[in-house]
Amino acid sequence: MTKHKPEILAPAGDKSSFLAAIAAGADAIYAGLKHFSARMEAHNFSTTELAALAQLARDHGIKTYIPMNTLVKPDDIESAARLLDRVAQTVKPDGIIVQDLAMVQIARQVGYEGEIHLSTLANVSSPSGLKIAAEMGIDRVVVPRELNLDEIKQMAEACPESISLEMFVHGALCYSVSGRCYWSSYFGGKSSLRGRCVQPCRRLYGTSSRKDQPKRLFSCLDLSLDVLTKPMITLPEVSSWKIEGRKKGPHYVYYTVTGYRMLRDNPNDAQIRKNATQLLELALSRPSSHSNFLPQRPFVPLDPTNETGSGFLIGITKQEKNGKSYFECRQELLQGDFLRIGYQDQAGHQTMKIRKFVPKRGKVTIQAQGNGRLKSGTRVFLIDRREEGLVNALKKLEAALSRIKVAEKTSSSVKIDLPHPFNVTDRVKLMSLQRNPPRGRNKYGTGIWLSANALDRTPKPLVSKIWWYLPPVIWPNEEAEFKQILAYCLAHGATDFVLGSPWQKGLFPDDDKLNFHAGPFCNVANPLALMELYEMGFKSAFVSPELSKADFLALPQHSPLPLGIITSGLWPLAISRIVADETELMAPIYSQKKEVCWVRKYNQNYWVYPGWELELKEVTKKLESAGYSMFLQITETWPKAVPTPNRTSTFNWDLSLM
Repeated sequence: MTKHKPEILAPAGDKSSFLAAIAAGADAIYAGLKHFSARMEAHNFSTTELAALAQLARDHGIKTYIPMNTLVKPDDIESAARLLDRVAQTVKPDGIIVQDLAMVQIARQVGYEGEIHLSTLANVSSPSGLKIAAEMGIDRVVVPRELNLDEIKQMAEACPESISLEMFVHGALCYSVSGRCYWSSYFGGKSSLRGRCVQPCRRLYGTSSRKDQPKRLFSCLDLSLDVLTKPMITLPEVSSWKIEGRKKGPHYVYYTVTGYRMLRDNPNDAQIRKNATQLLELALSRPSSHSNFLPQRPFVPLDPTNETGSGFLIGITKQEKNGKSYFECRQELLQGDFLRIGYQDQAGHQTMKIRKFVPKRGKVTIQAQGNGRLKSGTRVFLIDRREEGLVNALKKLEAALSRIKVAEKTSSSVKIDLPHPFNVTDRVKLMSLQRNPPRGRNKYGTGIWLSANALDRTPKPLVSKIWWYLPPVIWPNEEAEFKQILAYCLAHGATDFVLGSPWQKGLFPDDDKLNFHAGPFCNVANPLALMELYEMGFKSAFVSPELSKADFLALPQHSPLPLGIITSGLWPLAISRIVADETELMAPIYSQKKEVCWVRKYNQNYWVYPGWELELKEVTKKLESAGYSMFLQITETWPKAVPTPNRTSTFNWDLSLM
């Protein structure tokens, strides 16, 4: 068995966690800045602070990667460029992690010379997409967390020599496929693609039946591959094991890095493996699982009947006669321990710091805060700890850090060249998208979701006239089937294909007769992303539907491609590869605020839809005047069991997208 040593890549959301990663012996650390980071709820860093930390890491032979992995709005381009320019001058990162194609263009224009890694949010989900990423100059691809061992091996086998792969081994799991979640944005403008997710999937949901108690139908357990990482040591293409957790504290970082370093370095030592797994159990995260990593033993990482908040259960609240809340701790508490009281959607939810040592079974009084009364029976979790050994290690590194001098401030005057706008001369196209071919005459711009079932229902003479929409996600074990379907389409004269991600271009042969269009799941939101698509040979693009009015109207001014927009229809809240056993498909599901959603399965994916449609037809004239030339209506069959909506949504049109 040929072995190699993948790097252990640690998260850091604040200085203490960064230092803990160094103390634990991480090979690389990823840490975000105050802007353009997909974990904006983490503390994150200023460029000056991160420059000193990155130098300290270099002194220990540790690399630093900076996530600049948010969706870039039209008015973000100049500030993103100046930030990357300053980062390149001061922090000198070994790599940046990006989601938006604009950041690839920006990196080129500012002369950034480090590596470029594609975030899992970019959704390179199947082997053929790696070739397209390599042609773009990408150095590493972070593969989706939903892949099993066999699928990761498929990705490794298809990996071009110029690219390496990074995989998650530990940390939180999102219900939705990364880059395919619009839930938080649709419910109030806080986009997960912008690092502002408010985690509506973690909340309670119920059915219309009063007998059914609300459950956490979409709240995932954590991922912990622990001993299952052993097969990855034989795959040199998998160069990095990533630990999720930029919102976690130094205790979590130290224990997880130490645990996975032990598993990597001693894969055949049973005692060390046992010790490592015990360390991971002490990391104060959520209940964990191997998810579907083992294809022969797939597991759905959902347990709706239990709470899945992070931390180690340390006690359950009770009430004194005077109404004050307290709990008796199940384990001793150390000075400096951090606790979380309850769950985010519970009254009285708060965090608190332990000021002095508390013995096992000791009593801890909880001070009331102004967000509702704390009920008896509320669970209390230990979420971060400062053990003496870790505290001493951090103090030593703090002393070394204080001796590092960096420039206090750097400036950037870099200017970005925006593309020249496409001259719109074509007539406005009213287009449609549905699951099956319409009866009767086919109109120009009729779009059909590509599937074997849809092709079976399409008369052969019509295949060439339809715009075929590829799904938003194609998994490795689906790729061969889709290549066969596409071969049938090409053999019958089809030329127009709307891609669910830019990487799906790798499914096609080189053919100048083909017209590729970027679909709305490509999450196009700025002129530089459009420029990248133009250089890749795309003929047009549908912009991301989650933009606000100002963003929509600004985009055509520098677009090198004809632009389309969704004006009506059902847009999903989320697309997932899993569903809870308790979830009934095509039936209403209610949030605690009585918001309705429902779930439908297509291929291997579960689409979570809102109980009301997107509707922008009233602003079509404004969009046409701004330069849009394609207006898309999406048609989905409404489930009989789901209440007919009495409202529509303008998504973020009237909001300022966060």
